[in-house]
Amino acid sequence: MTRPVVPESRWPPSPGCPPPHPAPRTPALVLPPDSCDAHCHVFGPADVFPYATDRTFTPLDAPKEQLFGLHAHLGLSRAVVVQSSCHGDDHRVLLDALGSGGGRLRGVALIGETTTRAEIEELHRAGVRAFRLNFLPHLRTPPTRTEIDSVLERVDGLGWAVQLHVRGEEITTLEDVVRALPGRAVVDHIGRVDLRAGPDGPAMRSLRTLLDSGDVWVKVSGVDRVSRQGPPYADAVALAASLVAYAPERVVWGTDYPHVNITGAAPDDGLLVDLLGRIAPDPSHLRRLMVDNPAELFDFPLSY
Repeated sequence: MTRPVVPESRWPPSPGCPPPHPAPRTPALVLPPDSCDAHCHVFGPADVFPYATDRTFTPLDAPKEQLFGLHAHLGLSRAVVVQSSCHGDDHRVLLDALGSGGGRLRGVALIGETTTRAEIEELHRAGVRAFRLNFLPHLRTPPTRTEIDSVLERVDGLGWAVQLHVRGEEITTLEDVVRALPGRAVVDHIGRVDLRAGPDGPAMRSLRTLLDSGDVWVKVSGVDRVSRQGPPYADAVALAASLVAYAPERVVWGTDYPHVNITGAAPDDGLLVDLLGRIAPDPSHLRRLMVDNPAELFDFPLSY
């Protein structure tokens, strides 16, 4: 694919924010119609949508046009754009992307202490269907129960899911918090589990227990983040495949494009799509993962 020319950010990127893969391969795997990238980001351009002054990292600009071009190359027709902490609770960049999506996009918001109900309802009208809680210290101080309850009160009645960004065994300490959440919860990136603990480590046991509750979903994205082997990430792919086989009705997948706060170069997004053939080798599971589940979770129509 040919990437569009975009303006450079006015700030140098932080360590761990490499440019996207320069030439992602064309996937050999043909995805089902209406397949969804259920986790991706839009950054800037900073000259139009400035980054938050209190951000903990600065990415390279990755505007909506760049994301849309990648999705066309990969065979993805739907997407869920996740508001990044580098933009904070200023959702103008997300609203702009959703407004350009022609109904193909949904959003995940970051609700701040001063975000009003009126602003939340505007986000809902634009296509936001979830909000994210970051528990990773490099992104923010983990939210308190009081802060979580405040957000839940302001989004009450909208049917939004809660998206949880945790790392490893944090999911075990948060298990009671997750169970107490009203409605549906989604755990990002396989909970960023530590593969050294093995498939039956505490974090994986907690993920399976939460899946058993019926209200918790897991994103089997981020195999490149979780793997200890590097491409083609066989160790993390096996873990993701085990979750798809365990609860095929409550898993979704995303590219995590453009891959910030990582070690090394950005992964080949074409490879990540091809790995779906191993993550969900059963065609019925692949359709659930890429079409049916994200449609249910993020309120997409059954067909266009």
